[in-house]
Amino acid sequence: MKDIRIEQLARNVVTYSVNLQKEEKLLIEVEGHDTVLAKAIVIEAYNVGAYPFVVFTDKAILRTQLLHGSSEQLERLAAYDFVRMDDMDAYVLIRADANDSELSDVPSEKIDQYWKVYYHHVHEPRWAKTKWCILRYPNAAAAQRAKMSTEKFEDLYFSVCNLDYAKLSEKMEVLVSLLSKTDKVRITGQGTELIMSIKGMPVRKDAGLQNLPDGEVYCVPIKQSINGVISFNTPVNFRGTTFDNIVLTFEHGKIIDAKANDKAKFLRILEIDEGSRFIGEFGIGLNPYIWDPMNDILFDEKIWGSIHLAIGSAPVQCEGSNLSSIHWDIVYNQRTEYGGGQIWFDDVLIRENGYFVTKELEGLNPTNTIK
Repeated sequence: MKDIRIEQLARNVVTYSVNLQKEEKLLIEVEGHDTVLAKAIVIEAYNVGAYPFVVFTDKAILRTQLLHGSSEQLERLAAYDFVRMDDMDAYVLIRADANDSELSDVPSEKIDQYWKVYYHHVHEPRWAKTKWCILRYPNAAAAQRAKMSTEKFEDLYFSVCNLDYAKLSEKMEVLVSLLSKTDKVRITGQGTELIMSIKGMPVRKDAGLQNLPDGEVYCVPIKQSINGVISFNTPVNFRGTTFDNIVLTFEHGKIIDAKANDKAKFLRILEIDEGSRFIGEFGIGLNPYIWDPMNDILFDEKIWGSIHLAIGSAPVQCEGSNLSSIHWDIVYNQRTEYGGGQIWFDDVLIRENGYFVTKELEGLNPTNTIK
């Protein structure tokens, strides 16, 4: 039976997210083996007169390659795949893994090698010049991760992915404007008292273009301005391991102390390079349909009433920003049922327990954005 929600999502991806044009080349990469959404996107690409290409990545095979292969082979694989990516006008990644932990027992040095030697090289053209979008496929594994039935997860998935992002984008402009005029950001809550400066730094909105689901406004903090402590209350998966109960302490921007359920592994991540002990992004989640953690950062960083910090590289490079080979978003939910919390801009209370309290930002509260 045909699911019109899949067709709508595929159409949104092609015509809005990557804005595919006639005779443009689109690379569709599927992590896993679910083909329904990829097929629908292929059809929509043909409908606009474009040329779709499809590749599949199997994490079990990738695990075997990483365990037994060499850096030299990764370099050769990267050389081939770079040529393909460099030839594309647009790129769509569909995450449809059956097991997110498939790479969890690969030694960390092998994972680091893969990201540095293969991934970052192959994706340079994507970041530099292609239109791209990353999204999840609502398979049983994704539903299990979210602790939902498959049907319930599908309903949520299509609600958040087929949101009218063009309208949400318009409403975000007020927050973008306010952040652009802000110097000091203060974040408070249970086990949290953090301050940073974003004065003169880039501010951006994400409204359905490069991620689905989407719905966040983010900015780049001045690298050495962050001081204090933050106690994250949302689990996060990074390179095959789920971390929880993360507490970070900052001094002049640097993470000087870290706690987590697997502290030893967490600390190894912080030592990947010079920038992996600093923050590259501060973001505010705004998707009115996403309320609870799903252990999937594509969803969790957009949770309504949350903020997130990204360890590692800034999404926009400029003077005062951080540079690293990693970018790892970690979420702090500030709604009442998760302990509450506040955000202050230049000593003015902006958001309390997840809800904006100033008149200029009330339009971003859920009752207004779902309309």
